[in-house]
Amino acid sequence: MLTICLAVAPRTYAAQQADASQQTGPKKTRVVGAVKSITGNTITIQTDAGSEVSVAIQPTTRLLRMEPGQSDLKSAPAIQLSDVQVGDRVLVAGIPSDDAKSVTATTAVVMKQADVADKQQHDREEWQKNGVGGVVKSVDAATGTITLSTGSLAANAIAVHVSKDTVIRRYAPDSVKFDDAKPSTLALIKEGNQLRARGTKSADGKELTAAEIVSGSFRSIPATLVSTDAASGTITVTDLVSKRPVTLKVASDSQMHALPAMFAQRIATRLKGGAAGPGSEGAAGNNAEPAHPANGDGPPQGGAGTGSRPGGDAPDFQQMLSRMPAVTLAELQKGSALMIVATEGTADAPSKVIILLSGVEPILTAASPRQASAILSPWNLSAGGNAGTGDAP
Repeated sequence: MLTICLAVAPRTYAAQQADASQQTGPKKTRVVGAVKSITGNTITIQTDAGSEVSVAIQPTTRLLRMEPGQSDLKSAPAIQLSDVQVGDRVLVAGIPSDDAKSVTATTAVVMKQADVADKQQHDREEWQKNGVGGVVKSVDAATGTITLSTGSLAANAIAVHVSKDTVIRRYAPDSVKFDDAKPSTLALIKEGNQLRARGTKSADGKELTAAEIVSGSFRSIPATLVSTDAASGTITVTDLVSKRPVTLKVASDSQMHALPAMFAQRIATRLKGGAAGPGSEGAAGNNAEPAHPANGDGPPQGGAGTGSRPGGDAPDFQQMLSRMPAVTLAELQKGSALMIVATEGTADAPSKVIILLSGVEPILTAASPRQASAILSPWNLSAGGNAGTGDAP
């Protein structure tokens, strides 16, 4: 069986082609990625692994179009090479060259870029409207119930109910990309994990019957900066909770922003129990994404903030974050206070910065390091433009 997975976030869709198992002859391979260029009958694909592969489309190549969400290829229509455009997602099955830099395609399945974008936008809206997120307080395997702390300043508990039909995924330890999230089980969800769930909410908003869950173990680090290394793309900080130095990798998709002074002071005021003033936006809300969300890359961004928009909706932290000024490694000053969300990391891969916020001195002054860490953690799964874009849900 040839399983076709064209990565689209917040969900990866698979289709099966029955005749693949009957093929004999030369060794076959598969290539998945985005179309980078088209010259004559040759498609250059930027693979999800980062390499480039040239794909030769033959007159005998089976070229099909698959819609996002399509479960198999039986109803997939045939298309022409002229229908394929730069940016489209494609999976190719065929015969590789000896150096594996080119493939002669026997089958090519295409997912149009516009279709992917429409699907991603729809799914983002579904996660935003029908999703909850926060930190796992407890897991009752017997009843299939996860108790979730929203992480807001006035933290609420939400009961997330899991059934046999719930799709459960878990982020990889070195990635916040939703596409890297793997099928998982309730047994792997532990207290302290970050989790987002999408499904049907109860009328009072205190329960959710989950259709889909993504969880992961991320690091929330209130810190002071020790040093930066632009050459290696790393920073070293002192974790204010553990009092130990930590070295973190800063990648191209790491989001680094300066928190405006007025914004930081409002959060600090709320932490002290005061009124932040009308129109204030708090630190973390009950809808705060892998990977996931993770490049096209966490599930789609949720809201964040204890303030509210007209109508009572939580403000969207991802939108708020995009309006904050960006900072570079060169602009970070030794000794400055930082709030960081990072991947868990492995022995072979250091933790990677997902979000870094500077200008947080008022927050760390108003809260203990552990309180600050708790405030930041629900932002994990909504972090990054990755969320719900197929890079990172």
